[in-house]
Amino acid sequence: MSKKLYVGNLPFSIDEAKLKALFVTYGEVSEALVVINKFSGRSKGFGFITMADEGAEKAKAELNGKEVEGRKLFVNDATPFDPNKPRPERRSGGFGGGRGGGYGGERRGGFGGNRGGGYGGERRGGFKRREDSDGEEKSVGDAQFGNDD
Repeated sequence: MSKKLYVGNLPFSIDEAKLKALFVTYGEVSEALVVINKFSGRSKGFGFITMADEGAEKAKAELNGKEVEGRKLFVNDATPFDPNKPRPERRSGGFGGGRGGGYGGERRGGFGGNRGGGYGGERRGGFKRREDSDGEEKSVGDAQFGNDD
């Protein structure tokens, strides 16, 4: 039977061939994978090895903490990804900014959020809304520059 190992803190210069060569002394390696960033083409610094059970346990015991090219490797059993596992909550905010400056913002909505400087911000920026004598709303001037035209 085979076992899959997670190998973390890999030097960025290591490719799949070098990773396989590092583990082949402990047993037959059936698969070596270095995870690559799809945009930059550079290694993300971790990978996976699939090898026989006996060799995997021996490699895990001897290579965990071993220094390779100035970095201490982290070798452990690989655990499958669980999509139902609770993840830490992400900070909310608008598109392009967390504290108001982007589309959506925090509290008062519109483009530009509650910090002003865009369409719909209430404090600064955006347009003032006034009612005509017949009760219809109209946009008047630019609130940021004080134009009441």
